[in-house]
Order: sequence, then C-alpha cells, then structure tokens
Amino acid sequence: MTGPIDFELRGDYIALASLLKFTGVADSGGHAKTLVANGQVRVDGQVELRKTCKIRAGQVVTLAGATIRVLPPSQPA
Repeated sequence: MTGPIDFELRGDYIALASLLKFTGVADSGGHAKTLVANGQVRVDGQVELRKTCKIRAGQVVTLAGATIRVLPPSQPA
C-alpha cells in the first residue's frame, strides 16, 4: 500500500469528482462520479454524495485504501 497522495490546489477549491480523476484514483470522470454516488468516498471522515462538492485546502479525501491530502497552492518565491 502506498502513502497518502498530496494534491496541490491551483485555486480556492476543486470539485470532488475532478480531484479523484486528476489524482488517478478514478480512471475517468464518469468512474469518479460513480464512486461518489455509491457512497464510497469520504471527506474528512464523512461519506460525501455530492459529486461537485468543493474540496478545499486542509481537507482529506479517502476511498478504497487511498488517502488524498489537499494542500494550498504554493506561493511564488
């Protein structure tokens, strides 16, 4: 089993289904939406059924042994 996936935001938030797709946890957007609709995804420990739920920095998304930590955008040096 691999460690947590760190995902750096590019803006204020990302939709839950998009996060699953971009991190490679879901094979496609449709697969991501199905995972959410089936109640297989948790956000901060709570089941989340909204595919377009806004995920913000500091939140943790888990499903099927995968953990995604959402980080704030890095600031230019």
